[in-house]
Amino acid sequence: MAIKHLMSGAALALMAACAHSGTVNVKIIGLNDFHGNLQSPGNFKGSAASANVPAGGADVLAAYVAQLKAQNPNNAVVAAGDLIGASPLISALFHDEPTIEAMNRIGLEFNAVGNHEFDEGKTELKRMQGGGCHPTDPNSCKGASVGTPVPFEGAKFKYLAANVFDTATGATVFPPYGIKTFSGVRVAFIGMTLKATPTIVTPSGVAGLRFDDEAATVNALVPKLRARGVEAIVVLVHQGGFQTLPPSPVDINGCAGDLAGSDIAAIVSQLDNAVDLVISGHTHAAYNCKLPNATGRKIPVTSANAFGRVLSDIDMTLDTTTGDVVSVSATNRVVDRSAAGVAPVPAIKTLVDNYSALVSPIANQVIGSIASDALNTRNASCAMPGGELIADSQLKATQPASFGGAQIAFMNAGGVRNPGFVYSQISGSEGPGEITYGEAFTVQPFGNSLVTMTLTAQQIKDVLEQQFAGCMGQAATRVMLPSAGFAYTWNGDAALCSRIVDVKLTTGSSIDQIVTAGVVNNPTKTYRVTVNNFLSTGGDGFTVLLGGKDLLGGAQDIDALVDFMAGTKSPNPPYDPNSPLLGKPRIQRLDAGASCPP
Repeated sequence: MAIKHLMSGAALALMAACAHSGTVNVKIIGLNDFHGNLQSPGNFKGSAASANVPAGGADVLAAYVAQLKAQNPNNAVVAAGDLIGASPLISALFHDEPTIEAMNRIGLEFNAVGNHEFDEGKTELKRMQGGGCHPTDPNSCKGASVGTPVPFEGAKFKYLAANVFDTATGATVFPPYGIKTFSGVRVAFIGMTLKATPTIVTPSGVAGLRFDDEAATVNALVPKLRARGVEAIVVLVHQGGFQTLPPSPVDINGCAGDLAGSDIAAIVSQLDNAVDLVISGHTHAAYNCKLPNATGRKIPVTSANAFGRVLSDIDMTLDTTTGDVVSVSATNRVVDRSAAGVAPVPAIKTLVDNYSALVSPIANQVIGSIASDALNTRNASCAMPGGELIADSQLKATQPASFGGAQIAFMNAGGVRNPGFVYSQISGSEGPGEITYGEAFTVQPFGNSLVTMTLTAQQIKDVLEQQFAGCMGQAATRVMLPSAGFAYTWNGDAALCSRIVDVKLTTGSSIDQIVTAGVVNNPTKTYRVTVNNFLSTGGDGFTVLLGGKDLLGGAQDIDALVDFMAGTKSPNPPYDPNSPLLGKPRIQRLDAGASCPP
């Protein structure tokens, strides 16, 4: 201290400048919710004022990652979950091995496990990490045909899941975090799966696993990381939120409404001040926010939309003396296939082309036709044309007495993927309005089987009430899509578990009024109802369905859809989602809500 007092003001200023000059800049490249979209899913707008450009595709995604990495040798490529699962046929047919192989070659290093990574269960996910061939499916290990190692090489990046525990051992299923060092400064990347995973994944997929609170898990790791000399902490979490509309589409670098009321905002608000950056996902939204942590300090929170259409380009400055984060700056960038100076990476393009050649004979088969779009967008009542089409196909498949004797079918909205059935979409050589197997699989990629069960009128009323967040343990509003002949009315202003006003089932000229003015007319009367096996085992929080009786398993959902669409092939008329014969609207809403509740 004596020496310091003898120094001149100029010398002290020089020392301060030197102290701050001891920094290293790091580039973090983030993505989320890729869902096996090896090929471009179509056009995308980065904001209302931006051009609508062709976006995504693993070959051009790789080019963008390479360009960003070239800007700074100190870099890390990370993901916030759902790289696989709910994938198009080009990846799903091969158990998502193509996506893992592509991500290996793109240079991904860490990925937080998302809920869809558990679609085929813990054992299959560990095979994704460790490699090896699928034990029963010959569509696995196609490396000899596409130019990759045989057997399947497994992920060269690390799956991370700090809050997912094996209940038998008490250990995490995957490492809780990974550490990367830049100029002597250690940066930790904590991987986190949304704790609600058991409510949105088929129960068999998460059997024997425990999912702990996200924020509490992160905070408990902070002292352990500091003990290892880590001061810079990045959280990769498969949970997210949405910007407030309008504008539409929202600016991918905006934060309209500060994600108010969202799960990710609630998580961040509880995080220890040691966390410096959160890269999120799950909602397939894009945003670039600064949200308050437990101390009120605002930290960067990003999400990069979905399907490889957007990357988060994040610059972080680290103090090489203290290891602290000095600053963070993030920009979401559209993966624009038409941008000047951007060319597909040859090795990735060859990989995708080779898998495309393997799957094309199946994918390009025309299975039927539509007269107009049947999209997966929902109106204010929560009706969805694409979901209603699928419900119709499942009812038809299970109506015969030998296949279940179904009178009603319900389809979960989350199982109907973007974009739905698009009249103008051309995937191969088919004409406008024709639907190919690959397009149908993209809309319904889960491979669920159909289950027909007996429910009472009271249970039908109860399961419709359970669609709304807060009723009977439901975590989020999840309105199912009914088949033709079934219709109901709901009132969002009514008390929870009392929102279903009227329910009726029309069969030919006969009308069965199941609920009138909120009252079940014959509570013990029974009906045969078809759902997929995900719902039948309590998926999406529909625990009422666990009480179904006389269960009968049926065909796979995609097979039911293919059989249904066969009746719409020429010379038969196409499926017309606006036909009065379909009994629409099937869902009506009495209150003045302008959009389907999230």
